[in-house]
Order: sequence, then structure tokens, then C-alpha cells
Amino acid sequence: MKTERAELVAYILITVGLVLLVLTFIMAYLKLESVARIITSGNISESLGLIFGPIVEAVIKIMFLGIMGWIGSIATVRGIQLYKEAKTKMVSPTPPKPQPPAQPPPSSQSTQQAQPAQA
Repeated sequence: MKTERAELVAYILITVGLVLLVLTFIMAYLKLESVARIITSGNISESLGLIFGPIVEAVIKIMFLGIMGWIGSIATVRGIQLYKEAKTKMVSPTPPKPQPPAQPPPSSQSTQQAQPAQA
């Protein structure tokens, strides 16, 4: 059985999308496991200065993981759509049987004219 080009591209898209999704979840899990310690200090301005850097770093990583997951899901959905489309094109539908033209039903005026009048 020969695989069509569209079907092969669909398999590649599905694989790339799933790999991206799995990597996203692995990276998020590893980031969750490596939670940094909480910084405590008596001076509030010093504490805010110390935690601002890790907060910005965490936001950038969350955005990266979000975009990576989004791209992975789009690639997977497009691959599935392409696969379904390739499968429907491979199965050639049988052409419809030609039907004879339908004849219109006789109208009531023509039947009255065809019958002789009784006196």
C-alpha cells in the first residue's frame, strides 16, 4: 500500500506536534520541581529588588512554554485534518446512477378536457 504525499506530511505534522506537546509538559514539570527558595528579608524594598529578577525569568519561561504548547497543538490539529482529508480522497466514491427524468404528474385541467362531457 503506497502512502500518499499528503498522508506522509500529515504523519510528520502529528509527530512534530505531539513531540512539542510532550516536551512542553516535561519542561513545565521540571520547572515545577525546581522551585526556588523564598527570599525573606526585613527590608521590603530589598526583598522586592531580590525577587523581581526571578519573577521576570518565570514569566518569560511561562510565555515560552505557552507558545510552545500552542504551536504543538496547532501542528497536531492540522496534521489530523490533513490525514482525514487524505483518507477521504483515497476512497473514491462510486458515481451516482443516472436516474430517468421524472415526468410531471398530470394536471387536473388536462384530465377534465380528456374526458367527454356527459349530458
